[in-house]
Amino acid sequence: MTVRDTPGVPFGPRGPGAAPEAAEGADEFLLRQIAGALAFLSRLCTVPHPVYPAKVQNAYNRLVLHCLRRGEEPPGSIPEMVRWACERPLPEWPLDLPDEAKSLTGPLVDPESRLPHQSCLEWEVNAADPAAELFENQRILEALAVCRAARNPQAYTAFRSLLTNRPVLTGVDLALLGGNAEFGMLLHHIIKQCYEPVPASYLGDDGTYRQCGRCRCLMVPLPDGSHRCELDRCRRDVTSHAATLLRADQSGLHQLSRPLRMFVTSPGIAETDIEAALRTRFGIVAEMWPNYDAYDLRVPLPGLRHWAVDVKDRVNPVQLARTLTPFRTDPPYDRAFLVVPHYRFRENEAYGRQFHRHLPDDLTGRVTLVDDRTFLRLVGEEAATLPGTGRSRKEGERHA
Repeated sequence: MTVRDTPGVPFGPRGPGAAPEAAEGADEFLLRQIAGALAFLSRLCTVPHPVYPAKVQNAYNRLVLHCLRRGEEPPGSIPEMVRWACERPLPEWPLDLPDEAKSLTGPLVDPESRLPHQSCLEWEVNAADPAAELFENQRILEALAVCRAARNPQAYTAFRSLLTNRPVLTGVDLALLGGNAEFGMLLHHIIKQCYEPVPASYLGDDGTYRQCGRCRCLMVPLPDGSHRCELDRCRRDVTSHAATLLRADQSGLHQLSRPLRMFVTSPGIAETDIEAALRTRFGIVAEMWPNYDAYDLRVPLPGLRHWAVDVKDRVNPVQLARTLTPFRTDPPYDRAFLVVPHYRFRENEAYGRQFHRHLPDDLTGRVTLVDDRTFLRLVGEEAATLPGTGRSRKEGERHA
């Protein structure tokens, strides 16, 4: 995921700063407000008192008015609106939404963990008022600015790798990062703002936390005593990944804020998986986040050619298409790919068609949408044009 489409940042006329209610249906705009309210509630550390924040109350008031105008029974309170989000899939909401939106049949909020699903956070991304979301983006943009001023792209790459590979840190770990030779003194003040103390809701009955064996994020305890990873990729993965038990040190336990876990760590895992596959299968060393995150991977190929790759792990292909912007051309490339994990296409067989139907005309033909398996197969075919790489091609075809 590159910074140019990080949630909450308006880029160009299609960004959230440009007349959102005029650019989309009023019901879709209302859904964005509701999603923003649900996400806001999930980030509160204390019970709202004496009244709910304006962002939450306004979304609820608009939903009630909308229901009354349609002759529908509205939710009787904000907690009941949250109950709707836990129990009702989008097609059952009294909202006129595009057919593609109605195909996302799950609820906005996990009924067991009571945390918003990724689909809910994606609806929040292009909300009319991105001020709350800008805080998360500001950390990334500030890191970019600091590294550019220091002319140190390696520090930014190391920073992105940290957010991908270490979403959970003890208080001691967080303090020791200040002495990191790659980015410590340069970015430590930003890193400390990216991580937040882990709330007690993640603590199990046995006094331990559980860290997902795949993404390394903390797992959420459920009422039946089990635990669940909050990232879509891990929950849908059929491969078992044993959890790691963690205990907080005297300085406590810290984790990346949830938007960063969802929109930086999650796609970052897909990016590093592709980088590792390129290296092990084909001996290709891709450059990660080149030129301060112009795109995610720059893949060298025979004939001094390069492919540019941006990795997205989005539930909604329509929002992905609407918010996509052209790849930066420095460093240069010969072909641009938008790569989405295979499981998204497996869950939604119309993913590609819905994406292309909503892709802006100025991007048609400039970027190729594929899943990660197909991309690795295509690289294998290209790599096989090098002398002595026939074995790599067979391996790529078998695994891709």
